[in-house]
Amino acid sequence: MAESDNIVVETAEKIFADLADPQTVNNDKKDSWQAPLWQALSEAGLPLAWVPDDLGGSGASLADGFALLNAAGRFAVAVPLAETMLAGWLLAQAKIASPEGEMTVLPASPKDRITRDADGALSGRARGVPFAKAAKHFALLAHGKDGVAVALVDASKGRIETGLNVGYDHSDTVTLDKVQPVTIKPAPSGFDQTTMMLMGGVARSLQIAGALESMLDISVRYSNERVAFEKKISKFQAVQHNLARLAGESAAALAAATSAADAIANANAKSFDDAVYLEAASAKIRCAEAAEKGGAIAHQVHGAIGFTLEHILHRYSLRALAWRDDFGSESHWAVELGKLIANRGADELWPLVASR
Repeated sequence: MAESDNIVVETAEKIFADLADPQTVNNDKKDSWQAPLWQALSEAGLPLAWVPDDLGGSGASLADGFALLNAAGRFAVAVPLAETMLAGWLLAQAKIASPEGEMTVLPASPKDRITRDADGALSGRARGVPFAKAAKHFALLAHGKDGVAVALVDASKGRIETGLNVGYDHSDTVTLDKVQPVTIKPAPSGFDQTTMMLMGGVARSLQIAGALESMLDISVRYSNERVAFEKKISKFQAVQHNLARLAGESAAALAAATSAADAIANANAKSFDDAVYLEAASAKIRCAEAAEKGGAIAHQVHGAIGFTLEHILHRYSLRALAWRDDFGSESHWAVELGKLIANRGADELWPLVASR
């Protein structure tokens, strides 16, 4: 996902390295790094990478945007880059121009609903919305009697209850009470909330895979520096075994996430078929599992030092764990994937799996 000839990723990685170095960010208790980072990302057009030129965006491909998200995961970036990209993508489905500034998407859970009444006013409650407190606008999917619509809403019109996820990033509850949108248009035929959740799930899967790559690099480097009983701990068989397991979890997550991203990049974004559903749901399940197992292994390799706030490891492990729940948890997608397979019947299982 991060080939050297990908100018989008190269630009992002340079910005991240200059303005979001994990150790510098970890030591900055006032979060003074966030504004310069967001400004640099915005000037490069990265938050609106998935928005076509004629709608105010950069017009990057889905593949480039997915690669960008993977790079963001490798730096554990704690700004609403992924959320703004998803919001811009959602608005673009209905040909709505994206405004400047931070955005996020509503709802962020498959079980929450935003409804639209006959006057076009929007009501509903969305829990666990990433970076809602920092957003200037919400891009949302609303359900009404005449179908599903995509809307752009001024964030100040909603009531936001502040919350934090396990990575200490905003995961807020947003309540809308007969809020009139800035713009609202019908969603394309076949586009529904499941489509949006699958897209968000793949975005989070790529970020988790990126975080695991960094956890592996950090753990290998530490094991080659830490000395116990007069030799580097990387020489101990138990540590080598753990690092091999961590490498396996990282590789599995990256393979699942990139495969799902490739499937979406080559699919009809307005209506994902069963093959894309299988890829996206499986990626979220596998990457969530890898986040739990990989994070535990990385902390075990580091011992007590890995749990301290001064060490950068927790920036990756805690965010990877937090990303598991966004846009549907692994248990949700496991159940839904099981329903899909059961509805298709036993004879269709192998052809579906083999087609991927």
